[in-house]
Amino acid sequence: MRDLVIANRILAREGVVDAYGHVSVRHQDNPRRFLLSQSRSPELVTLDDLMEFTLEGDPVDQQDRAIYSERFIHGAVFEARPDVQAVVHNHSLAVIPFSITNTPIRPVVHVAALIGSSVPVWDIRNRFGDTSMLVTNMEQARDLAQAVGDGSVVLMRGHGSVVAGRSIREAVMASVYLQVNAQLLMDGLRLGEVTYLSEGETRLMAEAQMRPTSADRVWEYWVRRAGCEGI
Repeated sequence: MRDLVIANRILAREGVVDAYGHVSVRHQDNPRRFLLSQSRSPELVTLDDLMEFTLEGDPVDQQDRAIYSERFIHGAVFEARPDVQAVVHNHSLAVIPFSITNTPIRPVVHVAALIGSSVPVWDIRNRFGDTSMLVTNMEQARDLAQAVGDGSVVLMRGHGSVVAGRSIREAVMASVYLQVNAQLLMDGLRLGEVTYLSEGETRLMAEAQMRPTSADRVWEYWVRRAGCEGI
């Protein structure tokens, strides 16, 4: 729960989320449930804001608290992927251009290896027609989760992205470096032809990133930047 609060703060500090966006973690004792904040801006989330939900997106004990309309995204990904322990949904402005053009986002910098070699784009309109573009029910969320497949990231056309991780730290790291990669790729494309990481480089670097010597160091750094040492 502490790491979930910190994850919210880190994502806000690094500019991945603003007033909108959210991060969840699978319940450690009940894999059919997950923890997610009540409806608050991530930078403001505290331990008291955390709530328990079923995988269908139903709050276990709402207590008149407002809840995120897109909580179904988290439940559907956890339902489809038993290996996933944390989910981030964000609207990173650097990433969105790659969801509305034919230019794919692929890793160009080693620290972005966690996003995987191929990042699909999901368009809610393909199956559900004109909507608010928000994922507000399980049918939409399950369709989105299917687009994630066995990967880590899916872009949502004109909306944002969903990042799935085997831990909170992995999901946060992939989310931050997805944004960094988008910024660097955009800069590279302006200069000319871009060289992407190979599949082998992507796989090997992703493994290296999640070793404790690497993952713990970047987490400590982000915790300090977000002012979360006392949480």
